[in-house]
Amino acid sequence: MKYIIAIIKPHRLEAVREALANLGVEGMTVSEVKGHGRQKGHTEIYRGAEYVVNFLPKVKVEIAVTEDLADKVVDTIREAAQTGQIGDGKIFVLPVEKTVRIRTGETDRDAL
Repeated sequence: MKYIIAIIKPHRLEAVREALANLGVEGMTVSEVKGHGRQKGHTEIYRGAEYVVNFLPKVKVEIAVTEDLADKVVDTIREAAQTGQIGDGKIFVLPVEKTVRIRTGETDRDAL
């Protein structure tokens, strides 16, 4: 099994959710986060004062999938989240040693 973490632009979340639903991915966890990569933030003007925004709003999408579905999920997220602009985000893929569904005690593939 694989644990996929995608950091994307907030306005691309619905497109990613729809694309994953079409792929058959049933569950995901979404968190609002802040961060920066190469773009290192930007300056804005608020009420006449200029200030630097070091951390930009992002969305973190976390999904556990079977190993045979992982590459397809990564490709689907990349295609749905891509705008071609700096700050589109990153996708991380990690191995999962064990999964347990708390309600039933099912493990691994059955727990997904």
